[in-house]
Parts: sequence; structure tokens; C-alpha cells
Amino acid sequence: MNNQHPNPLGFTRRSFLSALGTLFPYSEASPASAPPSAPRSLSLPHISLGRFHISRLIAGGNPMRGFSHSSAKLSRHMLEYFTPERIAQFLLTCQHQGITAFQSSYSDTVRDGVQRARDQGCSIHFLCLSSPRHATFEQVLPLKPIAISHHGAVTDPLFREGKHQQVHDYVKKVHDLGLLAGVSTHDPDNLARMEDWGWEVDFYMTCFYNLTRTRDELRQLLGGEEVLGEVFLRSDPERMTRRIREVGKPCLAFKILAAGRLAEDRKTLEEAFAYAFRSIKPSDAVIVGMYPVFSDEVAEDAELTRRYGVASGRVS
Repeated sequence: MNNQHPNPLGFTRRSFLSALGTLFPYSEASPASAPPSAPRSLSLPHISLGRFHISRLIAGGNPMRGFSHSSAKLSRHMLEYFTPERIAQFLLTCQHQGITAFQSSYSDTVRDGVQRARDQGCSIHFLCLSSPRHATFEQVLPLKPIAISHHGAVTDPLFREGKHQQVHDYVKKVHDLGLLAGVSTHDPDNLARMEDWGWEVDFYMTCFYNLTRTRDELRQLLGGEEVLGEVFLRSDPERMTRRIREVGKPCLAFKILAAGRLAEDRKTLEEAFAYAFRSIKPSDAVIVGMYPVFSDEVAEDAELTRRYGVASGRVS
């Protein structure tokens, strides 16, 4: 999506609000993080993932693990906010809004939060993003995931090094556990390769932005220019969504908001959701990280999914 209001200072809604949070710290009684009081849950359009039906909006776990993809200060703010108690509260709020799936890598804090949520009656499905470099199956399995996806930050370098069979072997091991198996990638060409090879994956996790390019690849792409930090190219989403539409298996698209860069204002946020659902298949879903400290991002994103995700999806 084209941003009509360039931001030369590089601020995002979330990084700006992080600074405000320093002046006005969050509290346990914050309205944005308060548990829902309404007893009746809402509904969202959904897709099929194996034998499961999951909402087309999946809650992403990066904020609760301190990965803002923006600044070290915001990442720390997120990590300090998401205690196990707040993770449980967040998941219960997601369920109330009709979100029936949650995706995250493993951490002890995520583990404790998921367990607390389940103790309070939360039945949200857990999709784990992992690899041998992130967590063992012994750590992950007690959380009863319905699926495990090989981590894209490991997938893409292995493909680049010609070691893609390690990723394929991981898929086979996940299937041996009786779980749905997926592969995450930031590179649309890797998505095409797995399809061409006929890998027996159940779904893909597909990043709208290729964040695993090497520095040499970026320099070549940008005419020798050196860059600072992660690079979000406006042309990347079209490259990935074109590949997504070519594969038959479900794709779970993530970074649809460019890690908050397309959430600066309501118009840009709405355009990003509309573009995402318009550009993927009816059998696909989106994964969105939400940070419900300064506004009710869970309700906002659920409402946009009802508006733009229902046209090509079924309503549960």
C-alpha cells in the first residue's frame, strides 16, 4: 500500500506510543488490557487447517516475546508488559473477539501464559513456530499445539546454503508426532521450490516482506546503498502474494502491517487489511501481532477481519 504521508523521522504508531508509555506507564487496570466483560463471544470468518477450523485472523506472538521489529526500547516495553498473567488475559480477550488460533515461538513466559489461559477456560488453538535452534519437541508438546511450523529465520538461510533437506526432515518429524506440519519463509522463491518438490506440508507461513535477505543481496538490490536495520520494501508484498495465490495449500500470511509501519493511522491500517485479504486465497489466513496497551488492537483487527475477510471466507 502506498503511504500518502511520508514519515522522514521513521516513527511508527507503536514506537511513538512506546515513548508515551514511558511517561504514562500501563497499569493492571488499563482499559485496553482489561478482560472482556461480555459473556457472549463474537465470531470471525474462518478457514480449514487440516481437521481444524481456525479464524482467518490469528494472534501473533512476537510482541509478547519482545520482538517489535522497530526499536530496542519498544521491544523491551513489550517484553516487560507481557507477563504470564497478561498473556493469559490477552488470549482470553482474543477468544472473546472470535480469534480461535494463536501463533508463537516457545518461551517460558509464553508457556506459563498459555497454561494460565487454559486454566481460565481458554480453548484457543496453539500453532508453534520453532526449529531445532529454538526449542525441543519436549518443551513444545506440553502446550498441546495443533501444528508446528519450521521457523522462517532458519528456513531461508538453510535454503541459501543448500541445506533445505534439514527443513524437510523437520516436517517429517512433526508429522511423526501426529501434528500438522508447516514451513515458514520470507522468500517467495522458497515457497515455489517447496511446491515444485512436492513437500508434504500441511500449510505455509508466508511473510509479506523478505526480511532474510543478506546484506550483500540488499546492497545489490539497492544499488550499493548501505542500510540500517531491517528493510521493508513496498514491492515485497506483491511478490509474496503472487506466489501465495499459486499454491494450493493454506498460507498463513504474516507481517501484513510491516511490523506496525502500516498501522500509523486508521486509513492506512484499513487499507493494509483490505489489501491482505484481497491478495491471498479464500483458504488462507493472516497472522497479526497485537499490543493492546494504548488501544484495543484486538477489537480493531477483529473488526477489520470481519469487514474484509468475510467476502471470501466462511463465517463460523
